[in-house]
Amino acid sequence: MKPVASALLVLCLILFLGVHLGLAEETSFHRIKVADPKGNQVKAVLTFSDANKAVEVHPSKGDAVTIPYGEINKCSYEYTKKHRIAPGVILAAVSPAAGLIVFLTHSKSHWLEIDYHEQDASKAYVLRMDKKEYIQILEALKNHTGKDAEVLGNANKRGK
Repeated sequence: MKPVASALLVLCLILFLGVHLGLAEETSFHRIKVADPKGNQVKAVLTFSDANKAVEVHPSKGDAVTIPYGEINKCSYEYTKKHRIAPGVILAAVSPAAGLIVFLTHSKSHWLEIDYHEQDASKAYVLRMDKKEYIQILEALKNHTGKDAEVLGNANKRGK
C-alpha cells in the first residue's frame, strides 16, 4: 500500500505544480500616481499582466493605458529630492518653528518612465512610485518584462 500512496502523492504534486505554473501571473501596485488630462497627479493602479503580456495602468480619473511587453523599448528610474518651500512658507505664517522645520525637509519622489512604440510612433509614459513600493515595482518590471530600468542620476543618494 505504501508504494501506491507514494505514487499517488507524487502524481498529486506534479498535477498541482503543473496547474500552478500554467497560470499566468499578475502583479499589481496601488500606490501609484500618474498625470490626468489636466496635468494633476491622480491615484492609479499599476498591473503587470502576464495573461495579457502587458503593463496596465488604471488611473482613478481618465482612460486606462495598456503597454504590451513587446513594445517597450526601455525603462528609466529616477529619484528626485526638492525642498518644501511653499508649504514651509505657508505654515510659517501660523507657526514659525513648524514652518522652518517643513522648509528644511525634502520632498522625495521615485519616478518610472516607460519608453515604448505604438506602430511607428515613439511614446513615453511616466508614473510616480511610492517610496514603500518602488523597489518591488522595479523588480516586478524585470521579472515580467525582462527589462531592467536604467537608473538616472545619482542612485547612491536615493531615499529609502
